[in-house]
Amino acid sequence: MFFKEIVGQKDLIADLTKEVASGKIAHAKLLVGPPGVGTFAVALAYIRLLLCEQPGPNDACGQCSSCAQMNDLQHPDVHFVYPVVQSISKISSGLLLEWREQVKRTPYFSLFDWTKVMDEKERNPIIGVEESKEIIKKINLKSFQGSYKVVLVFGAEQMNQECSNKLLKVLEEPPAQTLFILLTEQQHEILPTIQSRAQAITFPRLQPLEISDYLMSKHGLDKSAADGVSSFSDGDLASALNLLESEDFTETYRNYFIQLMRCSYKKEVNEMITWAESISTLTKERQKLFVVYALHMLRQSNILNYLGKEHVRLTQEEVAFLEKFSPFITGNNIRNFIETMDSAYHSLERNASAKMLFTEMSFQVMRYIHRA
Repeated sequence: MFFKEIVGQKDLIADLTKEVASGKIAHAKLLVGPPGVGTFAVALAYIRLLLCEQPGPNDACGQCSSCAQMNDLQHPDVHFVYPVVQSISKISSGLLLEWREQVKRTPYFSLFDWTKVMDEKERNPIIGVEESKEIIKKINLKSFQGSYKVVLVFGAEQMNQECSNKLLKVLEEPPAQTLFILLTEQQHEILPTIQSRAQAITFPRLQPLEISDYLMSKHGLDKSAADGVSSFSDGDLASALNLLESEDFTETYRNYFIQLMRCSYKKEVNEMITWAESISTLTKERQKLFVVYALHMLRQSNILNYLGKEHVRLTQEEVAFLEKFSPFITGNNIRNFIETMDSAYHSLERNASAKMLFTEMSFQVMRYIHRA
């Protein structure tokens, strides 16, 4: 990955390239934001430039031995750390081949995407204490090429308490020319003492046009389709790519949304409970994606009402439904709907009971939809 290949984030990239040129490198960085806004992609390009033997003013050369090693994700001074399902492997290196394949497919992927690659059961991965021992062992080795040793931690919020404590000790007294780059989309889950020892950089969401242009140029979508996917992704390229690869689940989310609104409008309590039981059988990550989809449809309903059909970014099937449904989304209830969906998303992150959560959601929707 080169800086020139990254979607958006031009201001951040300019700051990082200036930093490398100055030679004043903070020993630890905390890159904050969803993976789909480019935290991992930027980290890879930054490391490539930092270790490049013949760097240009704005990017790595792409020709030296260091760049060749980065192409294959096999640079001896770059160590990748990522969450793993403990029953499969205790440490990242046990899944290194799978990790390299994932990164080479695209640097824009979420923790859930990585989880699906390593575990068909989609169990919760963590970064455990055994990983921290590996990190300490690696950074105490002599640099193979006489430059920086880099530890890139993907999904840093998945570090358990023991691992976090051991990493903190290293960050307090890091070896010379050692760089830690921690990536997280949940900064509040990182120990405050770790945060205080790292340079935090918060990544903004990508602009809809940036995602649309990427989808048209790299995936051959026409403008209408690219705009629709971009709108649903909410500035997250990983979400957009997932949408392209899982059209079956996109249809599933649409059907769940339509079912919820119809049975709630008709006050069919038995159907509402059946709906809640059905959606609770999905994995937690897919439940969260449904909530994101529901928010998208509610916001697009509001846009359709106030700005007209030409301003919405939807598929033909979605437009057909919202033309009938959107009159029930007004200023009297849109805020209630959005607050309900936001609350549901955060409750799912805290492992709330899905069946109870979606049952409650259906009754809330029933109340709000009749306030239009």
